[in-house]
Amino acid sequence: MSAHHAVSQPTLGYTLGMVAVLVASFASDPAGAIDVKLTMEEAKKSLAAGRDPMMKASDAAKPDDEIKKVLQQASLVTRVGADPEKEPCGTSAILRTKRFWLESFGRKEATESKKQKADVRMPDDKIQKYLDMPNLEIEVQLCGDDEYFAEGVQVAFQQGAKTIKPVDISQADRGRKIELASKTSAYRTRFTARFAYDSFDPNAKTKVVVFFMDGKQIEFEADFSKVK
Repeated sequence: MSAHHAVSQPTLGYTLGMVAVLVASFASDPAGAIDVKLTMEEAKKSLAAGRDPMMKASDAAKPDDEIKKVLQQASLVTRVGADPEKEPCGTSAILRTKRFWLESFGRKEATESKKQKADVRMPDDKIQKYLDMPNLEIEVQLCGDDEYFAEGVQVAFQQGAKTIKPVDISQADRGRKIELASKTSAYRTRFTARFAYDSFDPNAKTKVVVFFMDGKQIEFEADFSKVK
């Protein structure tokens, strides 16, 4: 099974934007924080944690409905901030940790196993590549007033007096127009950034700051300690 993971290089110099501040707090207990180091055994348990619910969903009386529920639940596990289903224009972030990627590929194992009618498993050497991943990826989702509001986005972690910059960041997507209950329109976009695991403390109180050009800001509280 092959794995695809890519993020574009930083893009600077765009003109429109805003500042969104995502406030996050890591637990003081290391057992409750993001897992930076995993063993092969733990990795295989994460693959199974993604694979098994998908296999059961596929065997259900209405598999499409059950699979949808599994995917929806998976999207909530590593999300911090607003729930897009409840707040279409709320700011949120998905933390793509090592466990996130492993469980995602566990679900792919289930899908391929069903197609091939045989157990499909990721080889150990592929698993090891995920165990050795040096970076945490985050995907930030937010809203603005026009489709280009997020051009030139930048992001950093703030831990005490220390500012941690990402190793790379993608250009924000062109905003997609959405209609709100208030009968007004807004544009929703997203971008990703990767932070070296060895550059920040996964147990420290952290402020994740998303920088745009015009000085405005949005902020929300999040608890990274609930994310593995």
